[in-house]
Amino acid sequence: MTQLTPSTLPPQAVAAYWKDGYLFPIDTVGADQAGQWRNKLEAAEAHWLDRGLPRPLMTYKRVNAHLVMPLAHQIGTHRAILDAVEGVMGPDIMLYSVEFMTKEAHSRNIVTMHQDLAYWGYGESDGILTAWLALSPATKDSGCMDFVKGSHKNQIIPHTDTFDEQNLLSRGQEIQVDVAEKDKVCGALAPGQISLHHGLMIHGSGPNVTDDRRIGAVIRYLSPHVVKPGGHRDFGHAARGHCDTGNYTLTPAPSGWFAASDLQRYEEIRAEQAKVMMAGAQAQADMYT
Repeated sequence: MTQLTPSTLPPQAVAAYWKDGYLFPIDTVGADQAGQWRNKLEAAEAHWLDRGLPRPLMTYKRVNAHLVMPLAHQIGTHRAILDAVEGVMGPDIMLYSVEFMTKEAHSRNIVTMHQDLAYWGYGESDGILTAWLALSPATKDSGCMDFVKGSHKNQIIPHTDTFDEQNLLSRGQEIQVDVAEKDKVCGALAPGQISLHHGLMIHGSGPNVTDDRRIGAVIRYLSPHVVKPGGHRDFGHAARGHCDTGNYTLTPAPSGWFAASDLQRYEEIRAEQAKVMMAGAQAQADMYT
């Protein structure tokens, strides 16, 4: 288990991240805080499900939740999580997106093996990583993430769009390479722990065969010094350090739960990001992240 030193990760942990492409489990917020956040999320799910939102509640949970849900922003800017991220990314950190990814009890939903950077429009950048926070136990049985050790050293591998209804990815994207079970590293996490993984890491997850929901907060961080290729406009929230580099439109914290001005900004950002993230989709699809 990786223990944090003040404001950063120990050098051996940073070295392990760059060697393996992932790092886990990292103790950050603790089980009590994770439980409180889970309770707030589930209370919000019950409260907002039939409140006449412009889009289904699931959409906001899965796409840029930090723009319209104060809980998502609170998680994405939490000091302990940023401390871990700073150890890898350095002191300047933008919050790129937050999503809540849930597998219901006895769910057949899976996430096929894929690379995040295959669809984000940033090429093969080291300046993007994902922190995955467990809000409930993430075990092999509940469908925790599997990593392929060292696979972040590959270039972007061709993917295919499966559009499998059991796949939690919007395009059902999957690498066109078979990954043997023996090559998968089980990234189990207890509530309050996080994992970090590189944008080129090959990863996925299986079904949840337990009696509890598997709930994770998926947090994407981006260096504000990375320039998005192709001149495409993009957005981020200044989470730590110097982020006003001119490379991104900086977004504010949400002013409340699904506030009108935040919902308008959400749609503008969604439309811009979809131009890149859904480009070349092999069927009609909607962006999930």
